[in-house]
Amino acid sequence: MSKQITLKSSFRLESVGLHTGRYIHAEFCPAPVNHGYRIQRVDLEGQPIIHCLADNVVETQRGTVIAKGDARVSTIEHAMAALYASRIDNVLIKLDGPEMPIMDGSAIMFVNAIHKAGLQEQEAEKNYLIIPDRRVEVKGPNGELLIAIPDQEASFQVMITFDSAWLASQKAELNNLDDFTGDIASARTFVFVRELLPLVEAGLIKGGDLDNAIVIYENQLPQDKYDALADKMGVPHQDATKLGYLNHRPLVWKNEPARHKLLDIVGDMALVGRPIKGRIIAVKPGHTINNVLARKLSDSIR
Repeated sequence: MSKQITLKSSFRLESVGLHTGRYIHAEFCPAPVNHGYRIQRVDLEGQPIIHCLADNVVETQRGTVIAKGDARVSTIEHAMAALYASRIDNVLIKLDGPEMPIMDGSAIMFVNAIHKAGLQEQEAEKNYLIIPDRRVEVKGPNGELLIAIPDQEASFQVMITFDSAWLASQKAELNNLDDFTGDIASARTFVFVRELLPLVEAGLIKGGDLDNAIVIYENQLPQDKYDALADKMGVPHQDATKLGYLNHRPLVWKNEPARHKLLDIVGDMALVGRPIKGRIIAVKPGHTINNVLARKLSDSIR
């Protein structure tokens, strides 16, 4: 067995939150053995600490949200994926806002900061969750399917499909966590323009822009409505007749959306509470069905 791992030194990251638009600071700190991942809301009275576990997830609409009492933290999946893929077991994150900083919409800035801070081996052994001989399977109402099967290490396979000419079917695979930094971490979150207006009207994605998300524009809008949406999001006006991907940086990979969905699964499986030895196969994944599987795997621990 291998030893548990924490950070060698603390590091600090900051940017706006995707939904609140608030500027948020996150300090990642070393933690003792068997501590797991925990987030401390240092901006709240009593500075409550929330254990990052699947059972503490209270919302999965546009990201993974954990809570303890009235203390909540949104959009934790990118940071969790970076910690998990770095094989870190124990860390305390001190946060001065209600969501993790969105950074560039991927996990690469978290990963780079982890690499710079370094890793510290601890005395206690890792406590793995080993997928049993029979597979663990969960299904959703719209064709979602997640399967966990035995494997020597953690590995992931994702297939996505959308009713879209610009994003139909894609797949992505991660067979070794060592490949996460180069193959998955830079994959950014994505959204369709048709999804934006309800989110904006709901008071969400106040921190979203073309630097921290891939925006897919597939159904032409009248120019005035397109301009109005741009104004609400605080981004420049663009030609409403030009369909396609709207972002300041080109796609890192043609299947970047599928790679980001895999990134999200890694982050959501980190909430099982133990490093997994098993292969996760996902068809049409999302935070809701991801959490169902994470909870089921957590139940197997108990």
